Amino acid sequence: MAKKESFAVIGLGQFGAAICKSLVRAGQEVLAVDLNEAVINDFAGLVMRAVIADARDEDAMKELDIGHYDHVYISIGKQIETSIMATLIAKDLGAKDVICRAENRNHARVLERIGADTVVRPEHDLAERLVFSKLHPSVLDYVRISKSLTLAEIEVLNPAFFDKTLDELDFRSRYQVNVLVLVDKDDQLIQLPQGSDHLHPHDKLTVIGPIEAVGELNDLLQQH
Repeated sequence: MAKKESFAVIGLGQFGAAICKSLVRAGQEVLAVDLNEAVINDFAGLVMRAVIADARDEDAMKELDIGHYDHVYISIGKQIETSIMATLIAKDLGAKDVICRAENRNHARVLERIGADTVVRPEHDLAERLVFSKLHPSVLDYVRISKSLTLAEIEVLNPAFFDKTLDELDFRSRYQVNVLVLVDKDDQLIQLPQGSDHLHPHDKLTVIGPIEAVGELNDLLQQH
């Protein structure tokens, strides 16, 4: 079971509800906050605590001790003003990790400016993930870090890379990526591999770099 931390989810629309349920399935204790009494009643038996409160009310958030939660999810996407106020209040009260759902690009930019630690646009992010997966179907997994940076796991199938050391291949200079993890054919995981480590058929590399560079490297590693 995952390590237990404290979570608050503010706004129980589709996104917030999904976050709550995922956290509960992971064995975490969750404070759920929403203005809608009917919604709160639905979650009362699911989460540790479900409270009717206005996220724009600093006194109410202070009473709920929002600033002391390890992670605060603010999933009030369509109510942009409320989302912004809730984010400001959570950060002012000392919340260490505030994750916000944004409705559009401008909303996301404002949330980032006022201190949100992570901003997600679920529909936008899903669309980009689907497109990347279609364009690079051989990428085993990837995570978008920022607008231009991605983390991806790629399998080594190109014989031109076999039995070469990481120093010889010089991924940083040649391909503009850094190798963070190497998983060999025996599923042995090597974190921060050394330049003397060799690549073999079906090794898996976790690399970080610009999205375009990662895509080009993936295409190259798949040639066989």
